Amino acid sequence: MKQAKKLVGITDTTLRDAHQSLLATRMKLEDMLPIAEKMDMVGFHSMEVWGGATFDSCMRFLNEDPWERLRKLRKVIKNTKLQMLLRGQNLVGYRHYSDDVLERFINKAIGNGIDILRIFDALNDVRNMEKAMKVAKTEGGHVQATISYTISPFHNLDYYLQLAQTLKDIGADSLCIKDMAGIITPTMAYDLVKGLKEKVHLPVQLHCHYTSGMASMSYLKAIEAGADVVDCAVSSLANATSQPASETMVAALENTPWQTGLDLEQLSKIAEYFKKVRAKYNNFDVADGTVDANVLRYQIPGGMISNFISQLQQANALDKLPQVLEEVPRVRADFGYPPLVTPSSQIIGSQAVLNVLAGERYKMVTNEVKNYMKGLYGEPPAQINEEVRKKIIGDEKPITVRPADLLAPQMADAKKEINFYAESEEDVLSYILFPQVAKVFLEERLSGKSNVDFALVNKEKDSDVHPV
Repeated sequence: MKQAKKLVGITDTTLRDAHQSLLATRMKLEDMLPIAEKMDMVGFHSMEVWGGATFDSCMRFLNEDPWERLRKLRKVIKNTKLQMLLRGQNLVGYRHYSDDVLERFINKAIGNGIDILRIFDALNDVRNMEKAMKVAKTEGGHVQATISYTISPFHNLDYYLQLAQTLKDIGADSLCIKDMAGIITPTMAYDLVKGLKEKVHLPVQLHCHYTSGMASMSYLKAIEAGADVVDCAVSSLANATSQPASETMVAALENTPWQTGLDLEQLSKIAEYFKKVRAKYNNFDVADGTVDANVLRYQIPGGMISNFISQLQQANALDKLPQVLEEVPRVRADFGYPPLVTPSSQIIGSQAVLNVLAGERYKMVTNEVKNYMKGLYGEPPAQINEEVRKKIIGDEKPITVRPADLLAPQMADAKKEINFYAESEEDVLSYILFPQVAKVFLEERLSGKSNVDFALVNKEKDSDVHPV
């Protein structure tokens, strides 16, 4: 008896996560617009074009307005749903923002063209996702609630199924399994998707990075288990720390019960275009095409390793990289096994480097680590090592409320501060998210200058090396 055919959707990540992972988020709008209409005609489930590190990178490195990028892409892409990555209460930044900022940001994101909001929290703390999910729902967006996938003694199938049920209960329209390090095995992908489809009854999408070399196998097993959509990039910007190649998945699923309906000829032409585009960004190209099996040992996304190399080079201590890689899992255990995704990946990674360079664990700590131990990023998945917490914050008691409950409204004050330079509410939001970078960007725009030396304002956390 023949199985009924199911059309499997593909979300294209070429214009967001693919170049964020491979080209340090440096692709310019001028390289997206000429091909956008052809991509729109392919028939993708959606196109991920915004969010993650692209918002920051537009202003910091490219002298582009991220809101204008979204509007121009929306004008050209008329048939395909546009998707963004939203870091819950962190929005597209690295800390929590007040609820009034969150409400206006989501309102403007949807108003400027976003259809689907993939909402996640680095700690899988649902309290940090709930407000964003409810506002997105109210504004008419599709809420894709996200499970940040990781492996630890604490994280198991029951944990993920319970998390997914909670996300459904607070309004998720669909679920995404976000495997930012590329560590989900084909077997776990099958079991998790099967469990979600049987128990939670929502559309399920799988997002993997190819870092370990397992992603395509995991996609196939997830599809066999009932996954509705998988994330891919065109082949010239796929694999390595990016997503699996669209053409490969289309061909692999042909003549099976799970076809995509996409045309390989169309995809091939688009891939040829991006092959030429990629060559323009050779100075930022981080991929050597090889599989990084170390991610299976340390669960460290490829971009984190690039960041470690940069930090250690500055300290003239590159020989200590193996020690840092060994230290990351120990720090992560002390911190309650958070998934290594922005901003927890930066917090854990920076502390691992400090521990190795200082020769003593937690002798030096960052402000972010102190805030993490105070509960200001949310509740970790597992118990924090209390001896480590005491060493870092003494007898101070961590908060137990939702972190954003402690934040006063920010919009009104920000409007006053940036009023002279802001031309829209979107500009005010950009300023709140990245004050130093946005202020210089808006000042330069007002004065009519086109070439900004962003190295002078690069004081906030660099965001272009972590695939999230």
